[in-house]
Amino acid sequence: MAEELLMSVDDAIEYVRNNVKVGDTLEISYNRIFAPGEVLGFTEEDEETGEGFRVGLQLTGEILNQAVEVDLHEIADDLLEIRHVHDDDEIIIEVL
Repeated sequence: MAEELLMSVDDAIEYVRNNVKVGDTLEISYNRIFAPGEVLGFTEEDEETGEGFRVGLQLTGEILNQAVEVDLHEIADDLLEIRHVHDDDEIIIEVL
C-alpha cells in the first residue's frame, strides 16, 4: 500500500535528496509531463552558479526509453507529484 504525503516543493526536493537512491524508481509529474524512470544518479547544486539539484533518470516507457536529467529547482513551480518506489515501499508526495 502506498503512503501519501503532502509537502511543500522545498520539502519534496529535500525528500528526494535524502531518501531516493540510485536504482530506485522515481515518477515525476510536472506541468503536463509525466517522467517515470529508474534513478541513474544525482548532480548536486553548483556552488558558484547556483544551478539546481538534478536527478538522472532512465525513462521507462513503450515509446520513450532514454536517459534524461531533470533539474528539480528549475521545475519547482510546475511540480505536482513525485512517486518514489524502493523495494516494496511506495511513497506518493503531493506538492502543495
